[in-house]
Amino acid sequence: MELFRFEQVCFRGKGGWIMKTIAIMQPYLFPYIGYFQLINEVDRFVVYDDVAFIKGGWINRNYIQVNGRPHLFTVPVSKVSLETKINRIRMSTENNNLDFWKSKFLKKIRLSYSKSRNFSEVMPIIERVLETDSSLLIDWINVSFSLINEYLGISTEIALSSEGFSNQNLKSEERILDICRIQNAKRYVNPIGGVELYDSEEFRKNGIELRFIRNLSREYDQFGGDFIPNLSIIDVMMFCGKEEILKMLGEFKLE
Repeated sequence: MELFRFEQVCFRGKGGWIMKTIAIMQPYLFPYIGYFQLINEVDRFVVYDDVAFIKGGWINRNYIQVNGRPHLFTVPVSKVSLETKINRIRMSTENNNLDFWKSKFLKKIRLSYSKSRNFSEVMPIIERVLETDSSLLIDWINVSFSLINEYLGISTEIALSSEGFSNQNLKSEERILDICRIQNAKRYVNPIGGVELYDSEEFRKNGIELRFIRNLSREYDQFGGDFIPNLSIIDVMMFCGKEEILKMLGEFKLE
């Protein structure tokens, strides 16, 4: 299932062809709005899909709102070893686990959001993601990125770290820097949580500006109750119009 095609992305500047800004992140299914702020802020977004899957992380789960409270949803995946890469993770189909989960999840979404202002527009997007003809979790996530980015008007180009880089032997910061060099990137943007992971001086030595994005998105009306922050992008799209979300995508601080 070919969703993204690797190709060199350049931009014409006064001095000729130059590269712009990139970000590299593990893929998450229906992540919070801060993830899409990062995608929208850069020229190329690299999905870090060939690193180890972390059980209990956010790759296959997130929060939606149910009865005015945060509710954790988790897509069932097959048992894997500690070294299994994200792009090799398969949804669990034993005993109809996945079909049961899909039915239960969609029912919960309908019950929770049927009266939201954008339900009729957003629900088909969720349904199309869950109809993805693949047992690989990464394919579901890639489809969700394509559909949500199209819905929100995000034009950032997306690539997969497993395609076109050939540097899987490198680890951590060394590999991030190598991807930046391959892309001729002049700026690398990472979520604020990664401040302790990267050395800005090392990036500077390689001619790359290291910046961190901090989400500053405001509250929005969730059926008039107490605001629940950092829920899945599903919640944001259900309650906020496209123009409002576009404004929220720009509500961050680069540090």
